[in-house]
Amino acid sequence: MTERKKTTQKPVPLADALQAWIKRTGLVKRMDQAVVLEEWAELVGPQIAKVTAPEGVSQDGVLRVRVATAPWASELQMMTSKIIGRLNTGRPARPITGIRWVVGSVAPDRTL
Repeated sequence: MTERKKTTQKPVPLADALQAWIKRTGLVKRMDQAVVLEEWAELVGPQIAKVTAPEGVSQDGVLRVRVATAPWASELQMMTSKIIGRLNTGRPARPITGIRWVVGSVAPDRTL
């Protein structure tokens, strides 16, 4: 059997250990990106939320959003920089770097 080294470190609360690990592994940025998906409707407003569905965020911060029609995708493409500004407001890491608009069916919002 292998002997364990004795450490002089004091135990730390689990919450503190997890927070340190999340920072060390770079998951803070990924968590900020995931929050954008959850808050999409609030951040873009009901009109845009009704015709879009965020699908995910790549590691480099590009948000993939499904859009109901090509005309809407074209309109949103012209609004991309403004929407990115809204998504990153109040987030020091600025997690969203771009948006890829993809035309396809958008499921109706079932929370209403």
